Amino acid sequence: MDQEGFEAVQYLEDKRAWLLTTRHTAYALGLNEGGQLLHLYWGDRLPYPADYPGLGRPETYAVENGALRADEYPAWGGFMYSEPCLKATFADGVRDQVLVYARHRQETGPDGLPVLVITLKDSFYSLEVDLHYRVVAESDLIVRWAVVRNSGSEPFDLKTALSAAWQMPALHDGSYRLTHLSGRWGAETLINQNLVTDGRLTLDSRRNMSSAEQNPFFALDVVSPTAPGATEEAGGVWFGAIEWSGNWQITVEQVSRPTRVYVAGGVNAFDFSWRLEAGEEYATPAFVGGYTAGGFGQASRNLHRYQLDHLLPRAHARKIRPVLYNSWEAVLFNVTEAAQIALAERAARLGVELFVIDDGWFGQRKDDHAGLGDWYINQEKFPQGLNPLIERVNDLGMDFGIWVEPEMVNPDSDLYRAHPEWVYHFPNRSRSEGRFQLMLNLARPDVAAYTFDWLDRLLADHNISFVKWDFNRAITEPGWPEAPAERQREIYVRHVLALYGIVDRLRERHPGVTWEVCASGGGRADLGAFAHFDQCWVSDNTDPFDRLLIQEGYSLAYAPKTMMAWVTGTTWSAGPGKAGPSLKYRFHSAMTGSVGLGENLNHYSEEQMSQVAALVEEYKGIRHIVQEGDLYRLSSPRSSHLTAVQYVTRDRAEAVVLAFLHSQHFWQGQPRLYLRGLEPARLYTVEGRDEPPASGQSLMSLGLKPNLDAREGSVLIRLRAVAEV
Repeated sequence: MDQEGFEAVQYLEDKRAWLLTTRHTAYALGLNEGGQLLHLYWGDRLPYPADYPGLGRPETYAVENGALRADEYPAWGGFMYSEPCLKATFADGVRDQVLVYARHRQETGPDGLPVLVITLKDSFYSLEVDLHYRVVAESDLIVRWAVVRNSGSEPFDLKTALSAAWQMPALHDGSYRLTHLSGRWGAETLINQNLVTDGRLTLDSRRNMSSAEQNPFFALDVVSPTAPGATEEAGGVWFGAIEWSGNWQITVEQVSRPTRVYVAGGVNAFDFSWRLEAGEEYATPAFVGGYTAGGFGQASRNLHRYQLDHLLPRAHARKIRPVLYNSWEAVLFNVTEAAQIALAERAARLGVELFVIDDGWFGQRKDDHAGLGDWYINQEKFPQGLNPLIERVNDLGMDFGIWVEPEMVNPDSDLYRAHPEWVYHFPNRSRSEGRFQLMLNLARPDVAAYTFDWLDRLLADHNISFVKWDFNRAITEPGWPEAPAERQREIYVRHVLALYGIVDRLRERHPGVTWEVCASGGGRADLGAFAHFDQCWVSDNTDPFDRLLIQEGYSLAYAPKTMMAWVTGTTWSAGPGKAGPSLKYRFHSAMTGSVGLGENLNHYSEEQMSQVAALVEEYKGIRHIVQEGDLYRLSSPRSSHLTAVQYVTRDRAEAVVLAFLHSQHFWQGQPRLYLRGLEPARLYTVEGRDEPPASGQSLMSLGLKPNLDAREGSVLIRLRAVAEV
């Protein structure tokens, strides 16, 4: 029984149904007379089990007319024409599955959350599927995954094995609207919205990373002739994200009369196959899903809480992210001990807490043409190794971090000359280079062992507290000639599992190290990465105005604490020869996440050094609110000339607002900011303003003037609770 008086998982034996309950929502599923598991309900939590439509009266939906079936985990066969979650080929060539209920159990997960496991089995063959439902009650989320098992003696091949199917409520009026994140390099996680129409739409990646082009997240709300759909703070939203960093798919399918929408997602079925020998299992990645009546903002906050409280690696999940400096833009590949020490000394004066050396410290790495794969310290650049630099950085009061790209190799490298068979390739085909790189085959145990060993030695021999793991090209020629033919198409999954396994083993051996995931920017921004990495490099585009759009989309699914944002001199949106945003504006844009510095500090004047030091100190004073608090998007850069975001601590005692002007006609005024998430009866002071305290209710109902200086273009407003009315 939950502390609020409800059971998270209930089995209603007389109804042959299950009811999963969270703080505000409920999810119901049940069996029909034939033993098929059907979806019944997903939406607001209701007072009594009898309130839920269909509970205890599951019916098989007609399929002869092409309607979507309401199967909880649809397998391909019979009249199944929609996107299946499961498709297998048995040893005798049969490609049809008939799944019926076998048993169920309830268990407790390692994080103490309740888990329902329902086992389905094929009516004839030795295929079983365990459907897992982990209930995250405080965040109104259900985490689903499937384990497919061969319980017989003959092998069979999985051709599709998705994580979950989500059935949306039937509509008799209006249409579903899909919100998703897409883009490209330098323009990741941009928000897109479009009405769902009859047919099948698939969002996916085939690049063996979650990718900048599409992100494994979706949200659906309802638009009708009398209602414009969900807003930031109101309206029903169904949403989900896949915990996977490789090939993935989310298929949204609709039929009409009445309108019914179905969402299926997991590892991409394209070019996928997995052989299950007798007794073997295949586990899908998790697919997190949720519903809220509180609009897109509450959907985001629920996902953020899940990441902070359950998903992120526990060793560093609640630790405040330090202000870091990365030396890449200052020196590029011209890395030397002297140059790094000079930058470190200036970084320390600014209040930087973590100094990170980027590409160029290893092998014959003078540019991006050579050296990847040769992970020994370049003796010309560092005659005494890295330790003298690390010791100097530590003496200056900073931790030391390092950049690596373990999954790649340059053809011009000692490693590739010794092991050309270690990269993905097909016989009789050329090997496509991207950024003068090929991709190492982590599915090979010897490659995975080599990768773990050199990283383990690097961390054991040096006082390194931070690793930035980069990944700078998509997969091509996905072949492994030495593997059996029936195993060839397993490489996409095996590569990602090997990546996760290497990082997890290194975390176990070096628990003090923090890990950042990067893939030419945000190509691996996904919940799968956040189960193993602590934070994410969101985009190579550090322009502070462009970042407002990128970071807004990122925040739809991912917690601000995980979002690394650098302050640099790069101003992509300003154009050649044009002055970019002010230093203060650039800092404020980065302060919406975890702050880093990336400019060439040697170019700072003493006045700029003082200004930056003050801004760093200002961020340190609010970062606990930004990184640990609840996010409210007050005004969107997609619809207003004023962008504003607000962060509130969980106890509602502190809040901070960051607001940005990015275009304004002279006749436009600055709109008031209507705050959110405050305690209505508490009084709040606005730091730096000679105004009497105001109640949380008045700040939310009457708003607050941002008092933006158009020359600076941004403002930071901090609020503190002082007393109750």
